[in-house]
Amino acid sequence: MTTARDRLVEVKGRIGAFSNATPDLFSGFAKISRVASTQKKISTAHKELMATAIAVVKGCDDCILYHVDGAKRHGADEGALVEALEVAVEMGGGPAIMYASKALQVFRDL
Repeated sequence: MTTARDRLVEVKGRIGAFSNATPDLFSGFAKISRVASTQKKISTAHKELMATAIAVVKGCDDCILYHVDGAKRHGADEGALVEALEVAVEMGGGPAIMYASKALQVFRDL
C-alpha cells in the first residue's frame, strides 16, 4: 500500500519533470507561488490551509497532498486543518466532504 508520503514524493517528482519541460512557465508560476505564500498579515500556515480548502472544493487529490504537507511544515495543527475543512464543506457541499476526509487522512499520514 502506498503511503501519503510516497504519493507526495511522486507528485513532487511529476511537478519537477513538468517544470524541467517548461522552465519559462514554471519560473512565472514559482514567482506567483512565492508571493502568494509569503507570510504578511496572514501566516504561511494559514495560507496553506486556505489552499487545502480550495483543493478540497476543486477535488484535486494531488493539491491536497501538496498543501496539507505545506500547512503541516509551517506549523498548522490538526484542529486548524479541521476548521479549514469545515469551510470547504460549507462552500463545496457533499463532494467536499469526500475530499475533506482525504485531506484529514493525509494530514494524519504525513
